[in-house]
Amino acid sequence: MKTPRRERRDKLPAASVAAPDPGAAKGDPERLYVITGGPDGGERAALDLVTMVVACSTPSPTVQPEQAAILRLCRAPLSVAEISAYLRLPFSVVTSLLTDLLATELVESRAPIVRAVLPDRSLLEAVMHGLQRL
Repeated sequence: MKTPRRERRDKLPAASVAAPDPGAAKGDPERLYVITGGPDGGERAALDLVTMVVACSTPSPTVQPEQAAILRLCRAPLSVAEISAYLRLPFSVVTSLLTDLLATELVESRAPIVRAVLPDRSLLEAVMHGLQRL
């Protein structure tokens, strides 16, 4: 019995493969300039990578596509770092977009919940010794 053999597929002709547009890259500085609305002259909100953001409303037709994407992503709280990763945009660009959304009250932000400070070791030992005496 013969073993079936795989046959190679012919490559697509070179004419049918379109060359990538160098200006269409996500990290293109001109594109990022347009998204943020110009040079960094305005004040930005005090956001860091772990600031939690949640949307207050659904995107309206007047917001930028990137801002609409943020509003859709933030139905549940997300950190600024997660938003940046999901949109594949630099942190500074996401911060600029979030500043505009915060100014129009379309999103809310809050600092992350910090773990409670652990009690003093001597207090824990005193409780443990008290329980052992019972």
